[in-house]
Amino acid sequence: MEKQRTIFLTGFMGAGKTTVGQALSKELGMNVIDTDQYIEQQQQKSIKDIFAEEGEGQFRRYEREVLQLLPKEDTIITTGGGMVIQSCNREYMMTSGYVVYLHCDWELLLSRLQQDTTRPLAGPDVHRINELYKSRHSFYEEADYIINTTDKTVEEIVQQLTEWIEKTWV
Repeated sequence: MEKQRTIFLTGFMGAGKTTVGQALSKELGMNVIDTDQYIEQQQQKSIKDIFAEEGEGQFRRYEREVLQLLPKEDTIITTGGGMVIQSCNREYMMTSGYVVYLHCDWELLLSRLQQDTTRPLAGPDVHRINELYKSRHSFYEEADYIINTTDKTVEEIVQQLTEWIEKTWV
């Protein structure tokens, strides 16, 4: 089965998936959907509140459901940082489109996340964030394409992704 013209942006929280997805959408003229924002709209509460009130397990169920409901053709889907922890999600993304891992160096991610109070799994606990990062890293690397975003502007990242997409979608 041929893959659809869908791009799934993955990476750890704070890697810039939403920002890059929006810029790539403008460059390519494709729709962009952020899975976390979609879940927040559907559930009418923040991800942080979903974690607090319903638990991480319920949030992960919402992720699985949403992933399969979203339109795919000519769409960029920016995923939450934990989307890859479920093997069914990784398999679905790999067979439904092209998975791109936005890799960002640990030190930069940490500097972004330590002050972040909006994400349920971020905050000042460096050890916990590091454990999450290490537990997910190999899943991110299963991507069709990996781009190191550290020290790159959004424009540089979009240009590199656009060049890759043009070669891949010939």
